[in-house]
Amino acid sequence: MSTRASAARYARALLDVAVKESSTEQADRELTAFVDLLRQHPDLQRALIHPSVNAAAKKAVVQQLLDRLQPSSSPAGKLLLMLAERDRLVLLQEVAEVYRERLNEQQRIVRAEVTTAEPLADEHAARLRDRLAAATGQTVTLTTKVDPSIIGGMVTRIGSTVYDGSVATQLQTIKQQLASRF
Repeated sequence: MSTRASAARYARALLDVAVKESSTEQADRELTAFVDLLRQHPDLQRALIHPSVNAAAKKAVVQQLLDRLQPSSSPAGKLLLMLAERDRLVLLQEVAEVYRERLNEQQRIVRAEVTTAEPLADEHAARLRDRLAAATGQTVTLTTKVDPSIIGGMVTRIGSTVYDGSVATQLQTIKQQLASRF
């Protein structure tokens, strides 16, 4: 089984428990805080995923960290302890990503990324977010990027769907059409 599939199973289980306990946002915050802690301390992260460190030692370290960060009786805390016990902390980053994706799906939140040739003004970004929300029927979280190589227009990515209205792509299309005629 792939790591993504394993992570998805753990994330789904966490979401199911968090929904029952009405703590989906709290579980997300706790999981994210733990992942961030490990990112800030790469030596700790390496120790927790290294195969030569036994699972009992990993679980003890996770328990100590949870005692300082959050209650280990929370759904996220229980999951972290279970991952340590099963020596599956290597999946933690993917579990957090999949959990966030599933939580967003449940809350009908979609992420959109917009790339423009020049920075997008806040009022234009807000208007675009509102139009995307109306088109998708979901709440949209919008991130913007600047890429001068698109020349003008914009490229919008919502999930795996890309809407490319860039001048660079339109010029490339015209070039291909002209080349095919001659």
